[in-house]
Amino acid sequence: MTILLIVLVYFVVLLGISHLTSRKANNDMFYRANRKAPWYMVAFGMIGASISGVTFVSVPGMVLTSQMTYLQMCLGFIVGYLVIAFVLLPLYYRLQLTSIYTYLGQRLGNRSYLTGAWFFLLSKMVGASVRFYVVCIILQQFVFDPAGIPFIVNLVGMVLLIWLYTRRGGIGTLVFTDSFQTVCLFTALVLIIFEVIGHLNFSVGEAVSAIADSKMSRIFVFNDWVSPHHFWKQFLSGAFIAIVMTGLDQDMMQKNLTCKTLKDAQKDMCTYGVAFVPANLLFLSLGVLLSMVFGTELKGDELLPTFVQGTSTIYLFVLGIVAASFSSADSALTSLTTCYCVDIRRKQDNELLRKRIHVVMCFIFILFILLFRAVNSTSLIDAVYILASYTYGPLLGLFTFGLFTRWQPIDRLVPYICVASPLICYALDTAVGYIWNYHFGYELLMLNGLLTFVGLWLTSVKDVRKRQIP
Repeated sequence: MTILLIVLVYFVVLLGISHLTSRKANNDMFYRANRKAPWYMVAFGMIGASISGVTFVSVPGMVLTSQMTYLQMCLGFIVGYLVIAFVLLPLYYRLQLTSIYTYLGQRLGNRSYLTGAWFFLLSKMVGASVRFYVVCIILQQFVFDPAGIPFIVNLVGMVLLIWLYTRRGGIGTLVFTDSFQTVCLFTALVLIIFEVIGHLNFSVGEAVSAIADSKMSRIFVFNDWVSPHHFWKQFLSGAFIAIVMTGLDQDMMQKNLTCKTLKDAQKDMCTYGVAFVPANLLFLSLGVLLSMVFGTELKGDELLPTFVQGTSTIYLFVLGIVAASFSSADSALTSLTTCYCVDIRRKQDNELLRKRIHVVMCFIFILFILLFRAVNSTSLIDAVYILASYTYGPLLGLFTFGLFTRWQPIDRLVPYICVASPLICYALDTAVGYIWNYHFGYELLMLNGLLTFVGLWLTSVKDVRKRQIP
């Protein structure tokens, strides 16, 4: 009952923030926060929004199988964020975009525009639903089952609360709620770390030394080219993942487009990019400490839930999970609404349509999660994550082609190229795995983008003076 009370108080605070920030809300407030958001709040809130509830559970467990090599990818993220700050953001601000996929229509054509928008809608709805489903399962186990509340009530109630505090202010409200949720997330994380340190009877200095001396604290891998954890594979993949899943993702870029000026947006992106490394270092350090408690007898995802179960730390765990999951789910639903209204229907000034679509997106969100619940298959969840990663490759190819060539693809062929590219990637991955017993990792994203780029190039003409963006 105490846990349920904590969750309810948490949402009361969110609703209070929503009320204060959306009193004069309109469509521009919902989509772009009137371009008045303080850059430092956007940057701070984006840190929490990029950390889902699944991350809260899974990243500490990574140390059991890959040590701290995930930080190699985080270092690559910084390069990707610099590209976003000084290549993509100047373009988006110069064109005064509400949705970043509008650029594809201006540069490549209407079919390209719709293809990019639909790829984003599919990827974000599937990815956000899976992340939120996993969190709902965790909360059901720790909060709602003990209270005798069925899963459907848990799910509908949570999505309803997200709708309540985002329905008017949209992204203008999320700038402030994300900052609050980031504070809650990292407060919970730091306090859990101190709980684990106390359980091990370490001082803070002894804990730092123990983490540094642990074999699970290895960060860099240079001696094994075949390993998926090799430095250059992780580093380059991290750079491209940041560019695609932040710079080409309406969910993440919509927050950046709320800043007053391009310079503010660039400061926001650079600050956020650098902060991502110490944030993930905290999660991985927690994993190393938990491995000292349990050894290797548990699976990675079981480390943190097992430690908190039956202890007072469960309250911090639930707070962290709720903060992490809602800061990612609320922005996903807002960006899905924006993309559909602005890109698919082309009616961004229609407030009634926007309100209706926001409700519809919440309803579809619930249906997807209930589908995952009905199938109840971990392998399906893994497959869905893989599917979501495939859909970002065509976006990488489309934007790269538009930005770095002066050629014009045959617009009507673009949807077929973007569908064929991930299918070819899947066939290549299957064939290579069968012949050489090697499966592509994160580098599959780069291959996917390259195939899309080549397909566009093969079906294009060079003179694009009528379409070239100034």
